[in-house]
Amino acid sequence: MELTEAGPEAGPGTARPGGRTARVRAAVLRAAGDVLAEQGFAHLDLADIARRAEVGKTTVYRRWGSVTGLVTDLLLDMAQQSVPRTETGSLLGDLKANTGLVRRTLADPRQGALFKAVIAAATCDPKAAEALHGFYAVRVEEWAPCVEQAAARGEVPGGTDAHEVIRAASAPLYYRLLTTALPLDEAAAGRAARAAAAAARAGAYVREA
Repeated sequence: MELTEAGPEAGPGTARPGGRTARVRAAVLRAAGDVLAEQGFAHLDLADIARRAEVGKTTVYRRWGSVTGLVTDLLLDMAQQSVPRTETGSLLGDLKANTGLVRRTLADPRQGALFKAVIAAATCDPKAAEALHGFYAVRVEEWAPCVEQAAARGEVPGGTDAHEVIRAASAPLYYRLLTTALPLDEAAAGRAARAAAAAARAGAYVREA
């Protein structure tokens, strides 16, 4: 079934299209991701994206409206396409699965460059920041049940903030990506998972009353 494009009341990129519309969206988002990875946020231009995607300029302007609208939809698509959480039966196993996924994503030449570009844009563009926050909200929400299940098993104290544990697990990898030239290797992912698990077990992420 083919769905229509978003009407005037819908935000940029909020339609759930099928058929030709889905192919157009996929081509445009792929082109936007390529430009972000190759040249950064500052070089995103809707007319250039339309040319790269081989679609009409009018279609791109009507559907996304602005560069930040396009980036918002790109991050939404990435969040939806991301690998679902892995449940291993232990907190450490689950966090290792999480940090391993984050490491592979950030170490990928295209994906790593894309995230660097969006993170840089988020420091000076409120709409880019909002889009980035939305992406991570979706991903943290996806993995939070791993910590909730660990609490139910008695691995971590009751009242542990599951979202904070998931953020803490991946945070060292982003810090390494943005502040050093060190490789994002499996050892770094393992350390990040072990540190977050140990802190959670010790009660570091229990919500304060």
